[in-house]
Amino acid sequence: MITVEVGDSDVHEYASGISAGEVITNVHGRKSGAVAALVDGIERDMSYELDSDCSVMPIFGSSPEGLYILRHSCAHLLAQAVTEMFPDAKPTIGPPIDHGFYYDFYMDPISEDDLKKIEKRMKELVKSNISISREEYDNDGLRSIFRDNKFKLEIMDDKIGHDVGSSAYRQGDFIDLCRGPHVPSTSHLRWFKLSSTSQAYWRADSKRESLTRIYGMCYPDKAGLQERMRQLEEAAKRDHKKIGKEMELYMTDEMIGKGLPVWLPNGETLKGEIEKFAVETEEAYGYLRVTTPVLGKKELFETSGHLPHYAEGMYPPMEMDDGEYYMKAMNCPFHHLVYGNKRRSYRELPMRIAEYGTVYRNELSGTLAGLLRVRMLTMNDAHIYCTLEQVASEVADNIRMVQDYYSAFGFDDYYFRLSLWDPDNVDKYIDQPENWETTQNHLRKILDNLGVNYVEAVGEAAFYGPKIDIQFRTLLGREESMSTIQLDFAAKERFELTYTDETGHENGEVFVIHRAPLSTHERFVAFLTEHWAGNFPTWLSPVQVQIITISEKHKIHAATVANTLYESGVRVKVDDSDNTVGKKIRTHRKMRPAYMVIIGDEETENGTVSIRSRGGEQLNGVPMEEFVAGIYAEITTRDRNLSLVPSE
Repeated sequence: MITVEVGDSDVHEYASGISAGEVITNVHGRKSGAVAALVDGIERDMSYELDSDCSVMPIFGSSPEGLYILRHSCAHLLAQAVTEMFPDAKPTIGPPIDHGFYYDFYMDPISEDDLKKIEKRMKELVKSNISISREEYDNDGLRSIFRDNKFKLEIMDDKIGHDVGSSAYRQGDFIDLCRGPHVPSTSHLRWFKLSSTSQAYWRADSKRESLTRIYGMCYPDKAGLQERMRQLEEAAKRDHKKIGKEMELYMTDEMIGKGLPVWLPNGETLKGEIEKFAVETEEAYGYLRVTTPVLGKKELFETSGHLPHYAEGMYPPMEMDDGEYYMKAMNCPFHHLVYGNKRRSYRELPMRIAEYGTVYRNELSGTLAGLLRVRMLTMNDAHIYCTLEQVASEVADNIRMVQDYYSAFGFDDYYFRLSLWDPDNVDKYIDQPENWETTQNHLRKILDNLGVNYVEAVGEAAFYGPKIDIQFRTLLGREESMSTIQLDFAAKERFELTYTDETGHENGEVFVIHRAPLSTHERFVAFLTEHWAGNFPTWLSPVQVQIITISEKHKIHAATVANTLYESGVRVKVDDSDNTVGKKIRTHRKMRPAYMVIIGDEETENGTVSIRSRGGEQLNGVPMEEFVAGIYAEITTRDRNLSLVPSE
C-alpha cells in the first residue's frame, strides 16, 4: 500500500500501481474536469502509475496549466486529422498559444474548404474517443519512427541530442514527438474550432522551407468557446483594416511594397492630431525637437551595437562611393550624436531630445498585418540624457505622461511590466552582469516607490538595458506592448557621452532613457481604430461635422454654417447633392463623422441646425452660435466625455 496526499490534509491509501487519474476520480469524481495530474509538483498524464508515497493534485482544464495541456493536445488532434487527409504532409511544430494553438505542416497551402473538412475530421476523432498514450523510446527507436520527417529529426538534434531517447504520444495510428503531458483521450477535446490558415517559414527563417500554418482555438467548455467566438465577431466589426478602408485612412499597394502604408488625407489628419497632442505635451515637459536622416553609415550602427544585436531587423546595406549605408531602424544612435555634438554642462541635464522619426525594419512578409506590423514606422520617440540620480524623476514623469495619454484616448485596461535580461542568453544582450543588476534594481525601486502594480518578465529587455513596458489589453482580448520606457547603460561608453560636472571635470556617467509613450503612428492608429470602432472622439475625427442638405434651396444656409465652423477650426464637409437624406446619411455613416448636421426649411428660416449623433439621436433647432461654441469646446479641451447630443 502507498499513502497519497490529495490536497493539504486529505490522505488516502491505495495499492501500488494505481494511476494518478484513478486517485483523482476517487476523490473528485468522474466529472471533475481534470485533464492531467500534478504528482509531487510535476505535471503527469492521468495514466501515470504511482508506486510510492506521494502527493497528487488535479490539473483542471479551466486552469492556465490545464488550458495549455488542452490546447497542446488539440494541436496533436489537428496533426492527426491533417496527416490522415493529406498523407504527404509533414508535421513540424504545434505549440499552444493564447486562446488556442497552431500547427505548421510542410505541405501545399490549403483552402477555406479544406479547413472545414479538417475540422469535421477532428470532430469525428473526438467522437471516437481515441486513447492518448505516452510511449518511451531510445534514440534509435525515436529516429526510426520519424525517419521520413527531416523536421522532427532536426528538432531531435537541437532539443534532445544523439545519445538519449525521449517520449512520443500515440493516438490511433498517429504518433508525435512530445514530452507531454496530454489529455487521456480525444473525447476531452470537444470545444475547439479551426480559425484560419497562413504561410510561415521553418524556424522563422525566410531562407528555409515554406510551411502551411493552421490556427485553431480551444477551451475547456462550450461557454469559453462561445465567448471567444463572440470576441472574434466583434473583432471583425472593429478590424482596423476594414474600417481603415471605409474611412479612407490609409492604403497599401503591391507596386509600393508590403508593409509600406500610404496615409490618405483622412488618416493624415488623424495622425496629425495625435502628433500635435504629443508635441504640445512634450513641450510642456521640456523636450527639444530634432529631425534626423532616414539612413546612416555602417559605422554608426556598429558603434550603437545594433548591427551585431539587431542586424536581422535591418535592411541590407547600400554600397555607396564613401562606404556602406543602412536605412535607419531606430532613432537613438542619431540622438546620441546630437547630444555629443558639443560639450554639455550639468546644468543642461536632463536633456530631452524628441523626434517623430520614420524608421524602416525588415519584417518578414508573412508577419505583416495591416498597420499593426509594418516595415515603415513613424515613432513617437525621445531620448533623455541624465545622471543616475535624475533617472527616477524622469521615469516617474514618463509614467505620468503615459497615464495622461491613455486617459485622453480612452484606454484603461493596461498594466506595467518590468522587462529584464536573461543571464542564460548572453548572446542576446550586452554581457555586463553588474550593470544589468544595478539598472534592473533601480527601475524596480522606482516602480515600488511610485506604488505602481507591475509584473516582471525575464528575457524581454532591450539588448542595452532593462525597460518598463506598458502592456495594453484590447477590447478583443489581445495583449500587446503599447508604450516603453527603457534604461540604457551602454550608450555612454559606446558614444563617449559626458558632461562637465559641478567641479569642472568631465563625467562619463550619462544614462539614457529611451521612451515612446505613443508607440508608432501605425500601431497606435490601429489600436485606436479598433478600440473606438472608428468612432473617434470629436477632436480626433477626420470629419468632425458632415453637413447634409434636404434640398437644393438649403445650400446657402449650409454654406454659411460650413464657413462659420471652418473659421472656428472645425473640420467640416458639405453634401448638397440631389440624393435623398436617407441615402446621404447611409453614405456618410461609413466615414463616421462626429456629428451630422441636417439643414432643411426650419433650420434655414431660423438660422439653426439639427444635430444627429453617431448613435442616431437627434437634437433639433439648435442655434448656430450655440452649436459652434459647443463643438469648439469639445475639440479644444479634447474631452471625450462632452457631447452636444445627449444619449437617449
